[in-house]
This record gives sequence, structure tokens and C-alpha cells, in this order.
Amino acid sequence: MESLSHILNHLGEEREQYFNAVSPPVIQSSNFVFPDLDTFRASFADELHSHTYTRGNNPTVEILRKKLAALEGTEDALVFSSGAAAIAAAVIGNVQAGDHIVCQQMPYSWTSALLRKFLARFGVEHTFVDGTDIENIRAAIRPNTRVLYLESPNTMTFECQDLAACAALAKEHGLVSMIDNSYSSPLYQNPAAFGIDIVLHSGTKYLNGHSDVVVGVLCASREMVQKIFTSELMTIGAALGPHDAALVIRGLRTLPLRVQRSSESAQMLIARLENHPKVERIWYPFHHSFPQRELAQRQMRGCGGLFSVQFRTDSMEKMEAFIHRLRRFLMAVSWGGHESLIIPTIGFYNIPGRPVPEAPWTFVRFYIGLEDADWLWEDLEQAMAVL
Repeated sequence: MESLSHILNHLGEEREQYFNAVSPPVIQSSNFVFPDLDTFRASFADELHSHTYTRGNNPTVEILRKKLAALEGTEDALVFSSGAAAIAAAVIGNVQAGDHIVCQQMPYSWTSALLRKFLARFGVEHTFVDGTDIENIRAAIRPNTRVLYLESPNTMTFECQDLAACAALAKEHGLVSMIDNSYSSPLYQNPAAFGIDIVLHSGTKYLNGHSDVVVGVLCASREMVQKIFTSELMTIGAALGPHDAALVIRGLRTLPLRVQRSSESAQMLIARLENHPKVERIWYPFHHSFPQRELAQRQMRGCGGLFSVQFRTDSMEKMEAFIHRLRRFLMAVSWGGHESLIIPTIGFYNIPGRPVPEAPWTFVRFYIGLEDADWLWEDLEQAMAVL
């Protein structure tokens, strides 16, 4: 793998082509001119590597693709207008009517919707399994299984799958293996190194890191990228625009600093929370109480700023008061930006037409941003006083 510093600051940036500017320009153009017929024909013969129309390839987007592929150690990458679009393209690109997908249980909600609602309409079956045991995955494979979909860790309770074992099992049965690697980012886990075929990200999270872009990432072999580009990306058209690509390139410059800060602050807060009388349990892949800690540490080089806490209280009113007393944590979906966030399970209770969550109402997911950890602890401590 190339130097991380080189990838983030120089790879793909041919500055002599744009006036030696430090930052690459935003090539805000929908289409590109051909000087002659030979160039025209060559472009349409290979749209992935030519500049024909920005839905397919754009110079600013191309720089980002090169960086992302290098970060994940794959041959190529594609970017999409959302993480959900990247996931859909990867899955749809590898199944057809009559096929079957094995997916670890409790994936990202829109991955679940893709399998349960969208693909089911077209005769594609699925089975959700407890992926913490490879034998559960093996038992779910059928003659018509084509895809093994992983999310390790997942993003609420952080269950992991053994990536090397899953990759070997997929190859044994001729399956395409793919994983949502958003929790770890390429800094802390590289699934392709374990043999996983497709690595996916919600680049909205750590990769961009400023809560101002929605972006999806797909990293894979040249052959797989070409296949999905030609079919799913170009047909569905969920392309990332050049302005958003430039913002993600900007975000990548500080990726190591941001993820390290988030991780260190999260661990500091966890160390204080675990000794608090109002805390029942903590979920964090590197925490000493996490059941799969050994596996997580074997596969991951570090753990980010996302963790979950079950608080000790017998009153929903007190739990709601705790949430409302927090002033330095924003209540919002997503993670990976500069701002610290919470997702309280109690917020999903009493929503008309929505089923009651499986997680208890005392469960809260935290994301720790770039603020001072002591400053965040002051807020947590005063809020927990009402529990």
C-alpha cells in the first residue's frame, strides 16, 4: 500500500494540468468536447476512463476514485450520490431473478429495505443470519445463493463477522462477498486484505467528515468496477457531482487526525461511563466487555468514535428528561462529522405506524466528534443526574 500521506495529499493530483494549484479544481461541466472523430470513438469505447459525460466520469471525481481505491487497497473504485446507492448497485449488479442473498442480521436499515422490499419484488430471496458464527452463514447458503453481504462491525451493537473465514466460505461456494465498512473507515479496517470482493462505504461519515456531503463508495477489482459502472451506475445514474467530490477530497486531507481524535475522546468517555452508577452496559468493539473483542482487534487496527450505552433507570420520563438535558450532543442520524451526536432508542417509541424497536428504551448510540472530551463529559454528567 502506498504511503497514507501520499494518498491523501498527492495521489491523482496532477497539478501541472491545472495551473499548479494546491487543491484540485471543481470541473463543473456536464459534458466534454472531442477534438476529432478518433478521440470521440475512443471515449465511447471506454467511458469509465474517458471524459464523456459527468454521469460517467469527471476529472474531479476521478481524483477521488483513485484515492479511495488506494485507501482500501483495491484496483479501482466508484463513487455514488449516497451510501444506499452504492450498496444497491453492488447487490443488484450481482443478482438476478431467482437468486438468493445471505446477509448478516441487523444491517443498515436501507440495506434491509433493499432486500426485504425492493429485490423481493423481482424474485430475489434473502436470509438474515447471526453472522457472529460462521456456521450460521454456511447453513444458510443454498444452491441459488449468489451474494454474501456483511456489515462488520454493524453500527448499533457492533457485532462482527470473521472476514477471512467469510471470504474463504464465499470463494468455496462461488459467491460474491461484500461488506459495509463504514464503521471502521479504511484507516482501521481493510476487508479486501482478507479476501472480501467489494468494500462499501457511506462516505458521508468519516471520509467526508464535515456533515455537508452525502456520498457512497464502492471499492473492488477493475473487472467488478467496470461491470457495475457499465450497468448499474450508468443505467440508474446515481452519480456523484464534481463539487461534492471536491468536498470529500478536502475531507480526506484530515481523515487520520479526525478519526484519531474521535477514537481517543470516545475511549476517554467510555472509561468514565463504565464506572457510573447509572450505566448498565456499554457496547464498543474494543471494550473489555465486548464478546468479540479478540476478533475485532484481530481485524481492526483501531476503533472509532461510535459506541452505545444502556442506562440504568426504570422511568421513561426520566430517560426522556436525560435526553432533553443534553446540550452539547446533537440528536441526529449519521456520524463521522465534527459534531457529537446521539440516537436515543426511546425516540422510536410511540411513532404511529412504526413497530416498537427491539432495543430497550434505555439504549442510546453516541458518536463522539472533535469537541473537547472533558467539555462533553460535563454535559453527560449533569444530564445523568436526572436518571
